[in-house]
Amino acid sequence: MRYLSDILKGVPFTELQGSADVEISAVVFDSRKVVPGCLFVAVKGTVVDGHDYIEQAIQQGAAAIICEDLPAHTAIEVDFLMVADSAKVLGTVAANFYDNASDKLKLVGVTGTNGKTTVATLLYQLFRELGYKCGLLSTVENQINGKVIPSTHTTPDPVALNSLLNDMVEQGCDYCFMEVSSHAVAQHRIEGLSFAGGVFTNLTHDHLDYHKTFDNYLKAKKAFFDGLPKDAFALTNVDDRNGNVMLQNTKAYKKSYGLKNMADYRAKILENQFGGLLLMIDGEEVWFRMVGSFNAYNLLAVYTTAMLLEQDKAKVLTALSKLSGAEGRFDYIVAPNKIIGIVDYAHTPDAVQNVLSTIHDIRKGNEKVITVIGCGGDRDKTKRPIMAKVACEWSDKVILTSDNPRSEDPAAIIKDMEAGVDPAFKRATVSIADRREAIKTACMLAQPGDIILLAGKGHEKYQEVNGVKNHFDDKEELLNQFREM
Repeated sequence: MRYLSDILKGVPFTELQGSADVEISAVVFDSRKVVPGCLFVAVKGTVVDGHDYIEQAIQQGAAAIICEDLPAHTAIEVDFLMVADSAKVLGTVAANFYDNASDKLKLVGVTGTNGKTTVATLLYQLFRELGYKCGLLSTVENQINGKVIPSTHTTPDPVALNSLLNDMVEQGCDYCFMEVSSHAVAQHRIEGLSFAGGVFTNLTHDHLDYHKTFDNYLKAKKAFFDGLPKDAFALTNVDDRNGNVMLQNTKAYKKSYGLKNMADYRAKILENQFGGLLLMIDGEEVWFRMVGSFNAYNLLAVYTTAMLLEQDKAKVLTALSKLSGAEGRFDYIVAPNKIIGIVDYAHTPDAVQNVLSTIHDIRKGNEKVITVIGCGGDRDKTKRPIMAKVACEWSDKVILTSDNPRSEDPAAIIKDMEAGVDPAFKRATVSIADRREAIKTACMLAQPGDIILLAGKGHEKYQEVNGVKNHFDDKEELLNQFREM
């Protein structure tokens, strides 16, 4: 239990009705989770306005209300706090309620279009190998010292986020590595957190359904770095054309990594094959289990972050060489007849090209590449034709199919994708809405030595159709087909 006066530290408010001398049992912004004695924060969301549920929250026992607009009639027994932006205030209030847990460990945020999950996961695995207690907040899963906690968002809401950080502190964690999505920045989910550092991977076409323009998307990513304190580090990929943009207004000390341009930390690819990568990294030749130039960047980002966190170079490289990254990121399996299957989360044009260009670099020349790819429903429609175009340009055969159609008609999504297929590639492209059938067809078309890429779903164990999540696992489907060969 905490007093409202303690929870309001650092909160800019325009009016207070009440004494603030009241005990608060919980911080809640979802009216369905209101409990007696809680503080209810009325947030204006994109779909629902929390102000419409203030009266309900009071009836259910809320002790205090934070809102932007006071209701016509305010209950005398309830404290009311007026603020300019309740969504922004929610993060600070949640951090205060959980005694600012992010101050008590080293919190490192990873942002960018592609690579966030891999970098955050590798950092978590690495620091555990180095003997530290750690937490992970990622798209695939959240973890506290090896205990898995299901993940529903890339970055949790402010209350859940601070609760998880508090659990990490209580279990003795020294570090937490978390993905920071553009949505999280724009929606103030990371407000009130203290970061020890920030890592930028890259920036390509994604989430324009939400941000509307690429410039808005870039500004959301950049805002994370703008908010870093001066004692934190800001690490950027200088080979990305927006890499230095991220650092323009940050107070944090600036560091860079790259494979092509001059950087504080550099790496060079010496060998790239299905078995792994041989890199010259910071002057040392090291063999890594991961594959592809995009993973060379991820590994270099992780190594550099460890150096900025003052870890031993030899121990870091030794431990990092043993790791295999996040589930559903270039997961590959080999069928008894030597067909190679690759499952990858690639769901942006750039990510699809990265995976396919990696396959192109590794293949010996005679193998056919068969790509099964779909696009999510209720998401950025502008990337659909581009993803299909990229898949066709880098594959011998492409099967357009469903991803998570959500509330959209799968056929309509596929039609959007078909618009990006150049006439020259139409004969090598087929559309099969049923993803299971699409995977089965890819396996039937493949000959020994060929490569099948299942792109888009990666680690996901479900397919969402009309609000229902049905069990579906790309890797499981592929293994089932391989067993029948």
